[in-house]
Amino acid sequence: MKKIAIITGFITAGLVITSCRMGKNDPGKVYMPDMFYSRAYETYAGLDSARFTNDTLLAGGKIYYDRMPVAGTIARGEMAVFPLAMDKVGDSTNYVASKSIANPLPALSAVDYLEAARLYLVNCGICHGDKLDGNGPLYKGGDGPYKAAPRNLIGDPVVANMPDGQMFYSITYGKNAMGSYASQLSTRQRWMIVHYIREKQATAKKPAPAAADTTVTATK
Repeated sequence: MKKIAIITGFITAGLVITSCRMGKNDPGKVYMPDMFYSRAYETYAGLDSARFTNDTLLAGGKIYYDRMPVAGTIARGEMAVFPLAMDKVGDSTNYVASKSIANPLPALSAVDYLEAARLYLVNCGICHGDKLDGNGPLYKGGDGPYKAAPRNLIGDPVVANMPDGQMFYSITYGKNAMGSYASQLSTRQRWMIVHYIREKQATAKKPAPAAADTTVTATK
């Protein structure tokens, strides 16, 4: 009986000492840590494809995942994705087919016009200029760091006659020296910029108002 009491005392003392050492911030021991702590996907971590198995790789306590969303996936609140994929090098099938795709957005309201103008200046103006004349800061009349003149979105006949869908295709996937803006602009924003360019082109085509006749007829 005395031995049992001594053993019990040692166990109790050990538990008390251990609990004191753990401190209030120590979670203690977990029986099944893999079930208690969820492993987060390391979105931007690298992937060692040689060791990749079953879509995930557990290495060094991290799970690497590089799967893309299902084709056709649309983010909440986003417009339907562009139905045409980017052409492969040397092919222009989808670029030509994009001519038949109309702008799904209605004409810009006053508020949307101002936002489209802002989006254009932030993303396009550096090359095509704030006046859409192809003379942005990068070109600067040939004195800028970029020596190739960007397209004049107002005066260039190719752009002036380009259908909305083809213009959207160019903004989405890039064209010639221009890269893709799909990561910088949402689908709706790209269509807004197309509307903005169209309105600027239409304004430029309007004849200038006739100057008022200021000639003063002399009276006798």
